[in-house]
Amino acid sequence: MSTLNFPPVPTSPRDDAVQLYRAFKGLGCDTAAVINILAHRDATHRSLIQHEYRTMYSEDLLKRLVSELHGKLETAVLLWMHDPAGRDAIVIRQGLLPDVTNLDAATEVICSRTPSQIQTIKQIYQSKFGVFLEQDIERHTSGDHKKLLLAYVSTPRYEGFEVDREMALKDVKDLYKAGEKRWGTDEKTFIRIFSERSRAQLAAISAAYRDMYGSSLKKVNFTLITTFI
Repeated sequence: MSTLNFPPVPTSPRDDAVQLYRAFKGLGCDTAAVINILAHRDATHRSLIQHEYRTMYSEDLLKRLVSELHGKLETAVLLWMHDPAGRDAIVIRQGLLPDVTNLDAATEVICSRTPSQIQTIKQIYQSKFGVFLEQDIERHTSGDHKKLLLAYVSTPRYEGFEVDREMALKDVKDLYKAGEKRWGTDEKTFIRIFSERSRAQLAAISAAYRDMYGSSLKKVNFTLITTFI
């Protein structure tokens, strides 16, 4: 007879704060207890835990986690403690810093978020780091990569699922002329289309390109396109 494993039923934020405090006591940290609590709480509950912990113990939970955890576990738990938009802002910031070689992570976050999500991230980014996201992109990226990211964080785009087939066919022809049909690539055309079209529209463009020309857009311009499709 098989048994079903269910995640533990969430307790109150106060009880969780108490259990975390106990996990920090003694020789070493009870990391299993920390993971068991925090991994099964949503963003709202984790925020309440932080509030209760500070109220009860006059200590910042995030700072205590930094002192108790190490390595990849510390990185993962600290990122998890933030809400999704705050986490995105941190990942982007870390990826854009000149002493960190993780620009791919920042690019993936920026290019996989909707325009409304980008706007929230930009607000949090400025509040948290005291600088506009566009300014950090300007400072720490270059060339076509910089142009693409700046266009992506500043260009309004449709977020729905409707697709304009006529526009998709026109874009496919423009991309072919800008890529496979010429010597070298007209990056401006790729940046314009991929920063202005919705995800549903880009999926239609990708499918239409393969149908019309028998090849993948990623092969035409892998550097700019791989994040999108």
